[in-house]
Amino acid sequence: MTTLAIVDGQVLRPDGTVEYADVLVDQDDGTILDIGDDYRSAATAVLEADGCLVAPGFVNGHTHVSMSLLRGYADDKPLQAWLQEDIWPVEAALTPEDIRVGAELGILEFIKAGVTAFADMYFEMPEIAAVVEEAGVRARLGHGIVTVGKDDDAAYADAEEGLEVALDLDGAAEGRISTAFMPHSLTTVSEDVLAAFVPKAREADIPIHYHANENREEVDPIVDEHGMRPLEYAAGRGLLEDGDFLAHGVHLDEREIELLAETDASVIHCPASNMKLASGMAPVQDLLDAGVTVGLGTDGAASNNDLSMLDEARDAAMLGKLAADDASAVSAESVVHALTAGSADALGLESGRLEVGAPADFAVVDLDAPHLTPVHDPVSHLTYAATASDVRHTICDGQVLMCDREVLTLDESAICDRASEQAAALLERAGAE
Repeated sequence: MTTLAIVDGQVLRPDGTVEYADVLVDQDDGTILDIGDDYRSAATAVLEADGCLVAPGFVNGHTHVSMSLLRGYADDKPLQAWLQEDIWPVEAALTPEDIRVGAELGILEFIKAGVTAFADMYFEMPEIAAVVEEAGVRARLGHGIVTVGKDDDAAYADAEEGLEVALDLDGAAEGRISTAFMPHSLTTVSEDVLAAFVPKAREADIPIHYHANENREEVDPIVDEHGMRPLEYAAGRGLLEDGDFLAHGVHLDEREIELLAETDASVIHCPASNMKLASGMAPVQDLLDAGVTVGLGTDGAASNNDLSMLDEARDAAMLGKLAADDASAVSAESVVHALTAGSADALGLESGRLEVGAPADFAVVDLDAPHLTPVHDPVSHLTYAATASDVRHTICDGQVLMCDREVLTLDESAICDRASEQAAALLERAGAE
């Protein structure tokens, strides 16, 4: 058995407490063997964590990773105009190579920021899956299904691709890839397509992920056409069950929050994207009070504009207090839980907790910096003060993906050069300014 000891750090336990301890990892099966004292001499390899907090790897519950190529391309617009005038026209020109390169850039950024798992909704999923396998991270992947503006044949073909991707990729990358059926939203996928394909996903035991209640333009059309709130509409069409996870959930009423709690569906909160697109403030504390599982996500880099989950944690805490008009709302402890175990639970992953037998996924955060001094409370620092550049090591499935800020599984310099070239070529191909 090959073992790895992460030594001399402080360990963040599942109950939110922090203690000095070593972590011993079985690298052969990618799990935590023990958490205790002085494993340095017992391990095959040693990773130094002196002055660091050893936290569960961060889990990005909702993103479109290949949109990293569009970072900074279309800013300062509301959601619908941003999509229709800028994003969708460029996405129509995407090639598989664009998506592969965008995924390389985004996943590189994840590893640099301590993210060990993510959920992705996009196109050409085999390209993204290949990068996931190479990089060594975990992912729940799904083809983003959009039927608006398509004839029946094209709409049904898109949904069929979504189902096939979910079936074909599940279990790939030695089990680090899982899948979901991913209709884009309740307003961009027709009712007849949902009626035809949601039962097929259920029969195959595939969870469902979609955007819901992101802004008022996603709420009002459903209320006007069907006389009910979006999540009531979703529940009536089999789209709200245990294992399903929804992105955003900004404009939820009391009954919709009750439905989420009753069905055990989860919400992925994306505060930076919601603020940038002026979508609104999600009722996160109300969701937590109702017992709804809440995770965190960055959304795509085109609406964020970075993929740092530590930035997202700070935004979630700050925005949550404004939304609740209460400085005690959305506490640091609840945000760190959402950053780790909450997102993992929403995605149906076993990671997100540092305990014996759990997946060996870690973000080792260096606390030795002026902006992290003094360390009264490491949990507070994770939420309010730490940044992606403070992550010293990233480990997933027991394998070291980044050591002392050097990514070991991807070529950082080559990827950044290739991404810049590919992004320029994409915009030229799309005729974008």
